Amino acid sequence: MKILMLHGINHNMFGKRDPKQYGTITLDEINASLTALGQQLGTDVECFQTNSEGAMCERIHQGYQDGVDAVLINAGAWTHYSYGIRDALAILTCPVVELHMSNIHAREAFRHVSVFAEIVKGQICGFGVDSYLLALRAAVSSVQASAKA
Repeated sequence: MKILMLHGINHNMFGKRDPKQYGTITLDEINASLTALGQQLGTDVECFQTNSEGAMCERIHQGYQDGVDAVLINAGAWTHYSYGIRDALAILTCPVVELHMSNIHAREAFRHVSVFAEIVKGQICGFGVDSYLLALRAAVSSVQASAKA
């Protein structure tokens, strides 16, 4: 099983950016935790981060062509307005799990809306780095359930 983890804009600054909201964990540490849990769950996790909306869309297209089994996405601020990324995600035929470290529903009003919500399998938010691990578990479970059906 292959799962693609997509990190959005400014996530390369985790550990430095707003530690009150996001903690001090770095993107490399998040990716290491995902990779380790992926190994325990019998799946490969490929991580990708970009600050370019076009590069994110192209990576989603590549995931479609590669036939990834599931996609995890924390698009950051793009979640709330990027119809381009939404439309790229809609091309995928695999489960997509949206995740956020912070509880986007308890923050500024503009963050309460996800333009991805209608097309993703589900959303996980508010659990810090555990949001990533919960999302990975949910994606693996979803792929396994689909395989049994």
